[in-house]
Amino acid sequence: MDTLKIVKLRDTEAFNFAGEELRRYLRRMDPEKVVTVESSGSFSPGQEDTIYLGTIDQFGLETPKVEDPRFDDGIHIDVKSGKGIIAGTNARSVLLGVYRFLRELGCRWIRPGEDGEIVPQKNVSSTDVKVVERASYRHRGICIEGAVSYENVRDIIDWAPKVGFNSYFIQFREGYTFFERWYSHINNPFKEKEPFSVEKAREFVRNLGEEIKRRGLIYHAVGHGWTCEPFGIPGLGWDLYEGEVPEDYIKYTAEINGKRGLWGGIPLNTNLCYSNPEVRNIVTDSIVEYLETHPEIDILHFWLADGTNNQCECEECKKALPSDFYVMMLNELDKKLSSKGIDTKIVFLLYVDLLWPPEKEKIENPERFIMMFAPITRSYSDTFKPVDVSVKIPEYRRNRLIFPKNIEENLAFLREWQKIFSGDSFDFDYHLMWAHYADPGYMDIAKVIYEDVKNLKKIGLNGLISCQIQRAFFPTGFPMYVMASTLWDDTVSFEDLINDYFMNTYGPDGALVKDYLTRLSILFDPPALRRERPPSSGFTENLARVRDVLYEFEPIIKKNLSSSSGSVYKSWLYLDHHKNVVDKLSLILEALFKGEKDSVFKVWEELKGILQKEEDVLQPVFDLFEFISVFERVLKT
Repeated sequence: MDTLKIVKLRDTEAFNFAGEELRRYLRRMDPEKVVTVESSGSFSPGQEDTIYLGTIDQFGLETPKVEDPRFDDGIHIDVKSGKGIIAGTNARSVLLGVYRFLRELGCRWIRPGEDGEIVPQKNVSSTDVKVVERASYRHRGICIEGAVSYENVRDIIDWAPKVGFNSYFIQFREGYTFFERWYSHINNPFKEKEPFSVEKAREFVRNLGEEIKRRGLIYHAVGHGWTCEPFGIPGLGWDLYEGEVPEDYIKYTAEINGKRGLWGGIPLNTNLCYSNPEVRNIVTDSIVEYLETHPEIDILHFWLADGTNNQCECEECKKALPSDFYVMMLNELDKKLSSKGIDTKIVFLLYVDLLWPPEKEKIENPERFIMMFAPITRSYSDTFKPVDVSVKIPEYRRNRLIFPKNIEENLAFLREWQKIFSGDSFDFDYHLMWAHYADPGYMDIAKVIYEDVKNLKKIGLNGLISCQIQRAFFPTGFPMYVMASTLWDDTVSFEDLINDYFMNTYGPDGALVKDYLTRLSILFDPPALRRERPPSSGFTENLARVRDVLYEFEPIIKKNLSSSSGSVYKSWLYLDHHKNVVDKLSLILEALFKGEKDSVFKVWEELKGILQKEEDVLQPVFDLFEFISVFERVLKT
């Protein structure tokens, strides 16, 4: 009997999951082989038909070396003819090593879900794999956004480590707004609203937290809500608050134009009077209490209110920058956490008003904190590059700020913060939140992601958490694949990524798909669609040419739909649906830039109707809510 034994050197949840994943995929690759999983406290080199799973130290290995084994990932794989080891710097890295081993055997995960898996038939016993690597960046994660079902998030958490991501971030205490958008079916009148509650969202988050921990992933949490939740005001999303606002809360809110209260009626956007010690104490006590009851969280985000130019103007608050009071709170929080023996890392952010660094305060315990650079107003028509020291940040003008758009200006703010904080840091960015909708081919935004990630080290950042819609796989998952692959290995070439992804996703005609999508990206001219540069003189003609490109490529799609199967067939099916969307988009945008408003909205309503009726077909890969929201903002301006 042909057998293979998987031996785990630890019996923990993450090790158990890694062992079962290896067994499951090896059985699919080699159905005749009997694969078993067991635990052992010791490693016996040379055991026939045995693969050991353990940490680097358990095998006495010296490579790869990492700075912080809790957060840094490295793998050491040495398997010959069905025996050997898969090792990692921590339990999560062992799972990453398992997926890397399977990748070397030909497995691919081109999008979340079973229909995104490619598992070849292979005799595992005849395969040799030797890989010793450490990830180029510590922070490699995805942050929930858009509209999502429970299954959407579960599937992307499952997919993330398969392609090299190591963390997942659930915003808010319960992520309610993202789930509610889906279950209420906002932007789709053809689907009936489903009952949904805050408690259901909390149940989802509890279950998803278990999925995150089962894989040993780094769990990021909360961020939004600390300026309202501690005062008994729910911060579930960016909607107007319809409940009663207690008077004892109003006295703590920011005074703007001589008045305190909810900013624009939205608790999440309401800053506080941070010079007030009582305010700081209520907020930091709430964070401590939250972490005491949520020990599963590895990294907690402590953000101030959303919105811009909404800081307190009282006489005491005007004596210092918002970032000074923010750092004051960070130091107060650190002392409280330390006194409780809580070692959870805390993320502080560089975002809107907080881009301006403090003038007086300094972070006293840098080891506690991670700095998050969140350049939400940046351009995605340019990429990160080594800092231009000639660019200076403007003077801080309370509630009269103009925020940076180009890369150089954004990085000038980062540079100023780096002068006073040299600890851990990462980029929190939005490539696949809105900007990708200006690039229906996805090839332009994929290249921007590639260049940005490659340059993170040069600007002093140790990774990326991508704040994005979760269903960003239409027409392809190539931008996500580029992000994950380059965060793991920033030396990989863009051409190698293209060749690997398109060959596996589309089969023999993958190169034709790459050329087709590249042509679409060029013709749509994303920087012009984002109004970040004037359209070329032939812009509307290029939009008209899009229909010719679609017509020319249609026979290739039809041929592959009739000849392919499995995940490759599904890839071509999505491409077929995408062709119809792009056809309408080219007409809409051509009319928009010609000033033909009646035609714009006529075709837009046609496109919306098509997508709304076909939503169930595209739901796993396409966020209809966000697509409609973005384009309606664009078309109405």
